[in-house]
Amino acid sequence: MNLFVYFIVFVLLSIGAYWYGRRYSLSLVSRDRRRLHSLPQYYGYYVALWSVVPAFLMLLLWLFLDQDLIVHLVSAGLPESIKSLSPDELGLYLNDVVNLAKGNITSSEGDAIMQQAAAHYRHLLQISHMALGIAVTGSVVAGAAFSLHRIRPDFRSRPRVERMVKWLLVLSSSIAILTTVGIVLSVLFEAIRFFKIIPLTDFLFGLQWSPQMAIREDQVGASGAFGVVPLFAGTLLIALIAMLVAVPVGLMSAIYLVEFSGSRMRAWAKPLLEILAGIPTVVYGFFAALVVAPVLRSAGESVGLQVSSESALAAGLVMGIMIIPFVSSLSDDVINAVPQAMRDGSYALGATRAETIYRVIVPAALPGIVGGVLLAVSRAIGETMIVVMAAGLTANLTVNPLDSVTTITVQIVTLLVGDQEFDSPKTLAAFALGLVLFIATLLLNVLALHVVRKYREEYE
Repeated sequence: MNLFVYFIVFVLLSIGAYWYGRRYSLSLVSRDRRRLHSLPQYYGYYVALWSVVPAFLMLLLWLFLDQDLIVHLVSAGLPESIKSLSPDELGLYLNDVVNLAKGNITSSEGDAIMQQAAAHYRHLLQISHMALGIAVTGSVVAGAAFSLHRIRPDFRSRPRVERMVKWLLVLSSSIAILTTVGIVLSVLFEAIRFFKIIPLTDFLFGLQWSPQMAIREDQVGASGAFGVVPLFAGTLLIALIAMLVAVPVGLMSAIYLVEFSGSRMRAWAKPLLEILAGIPTVVYGFFAALVVAPVLRSAGESVGLQVSSESALAAGLVMGIMIIPFVSSLSDDVINAVPQAMRDGSYALGATRAETIYRVIVPAALPGIVGGVLLAVSRAIGETMIVVMAAGLTANLTVNPLDSVTTITVQIVTLLVGDQEFDSPKTLAAFALGLVLFIATLLLNVLALHVVRKYREEYE
């Protein structure tokens, strides 16, 4: 069974366990709920949690270890001539065995030994699926029997259910934290490998980006320059243009919808504005490449300016339109949350509507506004498709918005596309770029938090 089938089964089992646990608790007191320590639904929750949670954790652990264990057993049954191969060659051979067993394309023709190993893999996989079904069923039955055995009229089910839910929440938050730590460490280790080949100073302060490494000494057009400054310049230039569009328009739209528009206008305008966030970025890319860029080029030629067919201005303008909802929606919510009493007090002191908005409402909503702007900046820095289609791939060190530039995220995608050696500087450069972008985003978050605290202290 696949994961979706297991999910449906667990949902049905939890519903059935809840219903039976609730009914069983009522049967112990002849349906007199006053004799129960907790409400009947908590007994149902208790049975459902003990029936499903241990089985679900077992399923996740089983699926995590299943593939590696089967491959190890298949590897142990191979002839010595194959097991004596180098780790890379043995890994490639076992990968072909797995692909052959699953009916996928292999990198080489399967000989008799590979066919036998694939059959062994399928046999072990079938045994694993049967054992998993038995183990999960046994865990559900054991959990249900254990929980039902403990249920008594004086059994304190509510505190135990709340404690179990608390540990489930802690586990969920731990998974999120560990996932973040794993992502950072995986990028960090590969970036360290890159910096062992390319000096850190050359990477951070280099003014030329040309990651094509020469395979032969006489190869032309493979300079191998890994200066990240042009990429940072292009990223910041496009993000700055986008924010110059998104922040004023988004913030003013939020102020208008909350403070000036009527309820009917707000009911129509806000959903229409938020539709911009649901449009695929590739559509924005087509719009920038086919509409905005030609218009900018024609307008530039009419006034004697030379505008590139792929420019930072075109990408930044369209990206700014795309991230307007990130600013307007969050700003709308936080401005709307400012108590009406603060507005009334400002008006009672003789302040105008503009003064009230500027001196009372915006300072009170500033933390949420900064959060929305920060989210929009992160979205602008991480955008790829619009830049590829509207700004190009050329790493030019320029602050002219009419020139073609590229960004860090575009180069990460470019470096990891195609059949390349994973340990080459060209490929490892993608991880170094990811690490630097992560650090830059982290510093941006710290700065935004400092600004929010400063203004909050002044306002309070």
